[in-house]
Amino acid sequence: MNERKKGIESKEFKQHIRIILSSRKIKSLEKICHEIVNKGKDKNLKIKGPIKIPTKILKITTRKSPCGEGTNTWDLFEIRIHKRLIDLFSSQDILKQITSVKIESGVEVEVTII
Repeated sequence: MNERKKGIESKEFKQHIRIILSSRKIKSLEKICHEIVNKGKDKNLKIKGPIKIPTKILKITTRKSPCGEGTNTWDLFEIRIHKRLIDLFSSQDILKQITSVKIESGVEVEVTII
């Protein structure tokens, strides 16, 4: 009886897949997350996410005057990097179908199998 159960599980082998999306543009990031989650729900998969990861803020402070003389005025530039995490439990074949979403420019995708 145990051998039969193992045979059934091997046919329906599901892996824990983690997708991390990062971008400076939050609207395009949310759009892609929404599309991935909807495709996963259509396939009746177990999905956790999208989980918001804290925004990383990179700041650069520079002097306004090029020569260094004059009043001490400063410019502050910053880049905000937003991240979302999605966990899926599926086979690799279904993963390829789900991740066939059109990815906009500026969005980075990292897929890992846990």
